[in-house]
Amino acid sequence: MRRYLTIILLTMSSGMARAQFNDSTYHRFLLGVSGSINKANASTAYLLNNSLGFSVKKKDFVLNSSNTWIYGRQNDQLTNNDYSSTLNFNLYKTLPHFYYWGLTNYNTSVSLKINNQLLAGVGIAYSILDRPNAYFNISNGVLYDRSNLLANLNYNTWRNSLRVQFHFAIKELVTLDGGNFLQSAYNNGDDYIIRSNTTLGIKLRKWISLTSSLTYNKMNITGSDNLIFTYGVSLDKYF
Repeated sequence: MRRYLTIILLTMSSGMARAQFNDSTYHRFLLGVSGSINKANASTAYLLNNSLGFSVKKKDFVLNSSNTWIYGRQNDQLTNNDYSSTLNFNLYKTLPHFYYWGLTNYNTSVSLKINNQLLAGVGIAYSILDRPNAYFNISNGVLYDRSNLLANLNYNTWRNSLRVQFHFAIKELVTLDGGNFLQSAYNNGDDYIIRSNTTLGIKLRKWISLTSSLTYNKMNITGSDNLIFTYGVSLDKYF
């Protein structure tokens, strides 16, 4: 258990949130940890949900990187060992509230039966609301999926990627952030991926918040899904 706690301290970060930059801010660092532990009689279960994020903003360009790791056991049996790393950019070169995006995403997941998965693609996005305290964005694009699923099944396909993202803040004290993805294969209607994450934050200081998050993932081709609720602390630093 001590080894797992050491890993958490090195990799912890906050959940999903929209990067808000002012004119003089060019970097953002997100750090946090969340989880849950349940012990009753001879039964023990725990779940750790951690991530690390960093953003860089130029005049018309934003680069974001994020890493998340979910680890869980129940009665000494592994239930989650899920890692995801994403590098993406936004390019603001045309109409107001409109931008182009591109991303590369790597995943491995025990709970979703994924040995390795690499997603890469490009698309467009439009912000219906685009204010510091209220943000609602819809995007769509094309992804190439190259995967090795459990039982060593090699797999590749092209997917449509539809995303809905939002951020709402109440007097800079309470925040609600969410990102929801539907990634459907063009050649098979039964092959789709759902990823959904919603995070509620209550600020204790300008840079520290108590958070709770609800995450749902489904990979239909492997017949697997997970639903995860965690609570913890997040740090958010601009410089």
